[in-house]
Amino acid sequence: NALEALDILRFTKKEAATVLEKVVLSAIANWEYKLDRTESADDYDLYIKEAYSDDGTMLKRFRPAPHGRAHRIRKRTNHVTIVVANRIPLPSEAEGAGADEVLIDEVEEAGEE
Repeated sequence: NALEALDILRFTKKEAATVLEKVVLSAIANWEYKLDRTESADDYDLYIKEAYSDDGTMLKRFRPAPHGRAHRIRKRTNHVTIVVANRIPLPSEAEGAGADEVLIDEVEEAGEE
């Protein structure tokens, strides 16, 4: 359940938990926005279908070293992707809507950490 995941992230004492909480909240808000604000996430059993982190761009910096040399510093970033889906079918899905309307229940949210 996405709301249980938010509760777990809210009380986790890790720095990345605050970033992941924002990404999950954004994914839920995007799910509601794709439905033109007609449905609320509280009415449907939203769950996190996929969650993964990929490598992002690497910022390369140099630090002075002895004898006129330079050591490379690699500042790594990553992309966090959260896919939210609902377990309770939407009213448009229950009536047998078209294929383009069925894909609304999955929202992919990517954020940088």
